[in-house]
Amino acid sequence: MQEIQLHLITTDKIQLPGAAVKNIDVYMLRLDKIHPLISGNKWFKLRFYLDEAIRQKKKKIVTFGGAWSNHIIATAAACQLHNLQCIGIIRGEQPAKLCDILKKAGELGMQLIFISRNDYSKGNIPPEITSDDNLIIPAGGYGETGKKGAATILDNCRDKNRFTHICCAVGTGTMMAGLSVAASSSQKIIGISVLKNNFQLEQDVKLLAGNEGNVLSILHDYHFGGYAKSTPELFSFMNNWYRQTQIPIDFVYTGKLCYAVTDLANNNYFPAGSRILIIHSGGLTGNSSLKKGTLIF
Repeated sequence: MQEIQLHLITTDKIQLPGAAVKNIDVYMLRLDKIHPLISGNKWFKLRFYLDEAIRQKKKKIVTFGGAWSNHIIATAAACQLHNLQCIGIIRGEQPAKLCDILKKAGELGMQLIFISRNDYSKGNIPPEITSDDNLIIPAGGYGETGKKGAATILDNCRDKNRFTHICCAVGTGTMMAGLSVAASSSQKIIGISVLKNNFQLEQDVKLLAGNEGNVLSILHDYHFGGYAKSTPELFSFMNNWYRQTQIPIDFVYTGKLCYAVTDLANNNYFPAGSRILIIHSGGLTGNSSLKKGTLIF
């Protein structure tokens, strides 16, 4: 298994249409480069959980996710890298044929346990899973430990304090809470929710960030129908983005994020002179669920 390669992270200049005219500089922190499976923010949210499991000599790591979860595949790969056993609690009934993500997670050694969506939403899991021998990681790495890991993301950004705005996609909010803690007091943290009408999210992120948290706001107009939903407009944007930047993005998180930043910049959301940092949170494995030919990369 390939090691995590933090030295590959770059801060790439992005040429957004119209941004230069307004004296707005846009950069992207390329967390997607560190590993093909444990990519982007997934590694940062997992890193201290893994340290805890090793330190406490836990027998297994248990975590949660859907069939196409980037977190599930990242956890499976990270556990193999650290010689840890792991269990994935998968939302929904077991299909006759596993999707590529779950098949790969199984090949990496993850034991897959399928539970109904109703039980999943209520947190009804097999009682033996909660053994003291196991370390349980919430879906998406959510929690104080995941936040502390996410707070180390900006350590990999050159001249991180020069940016006026830090923009990221928001699912559980763990990464955003970590960024909020790590940012300087003058920086604004802008989150693009990939969830439909989850207006409680901002308060949840602020609660997780705690008193250390910086100024943050979450925008809810760029979900394209909801979590893992998409439209032809989004795919068209993603393909054009790749033609212009040669940077691959995914349709669940970073595609919506990049669309939002582009739209906001074109509609005067950012003041002239702004310096924007977009966090590329990886998750490109999610594109494997798309019909072949949908994306050009």
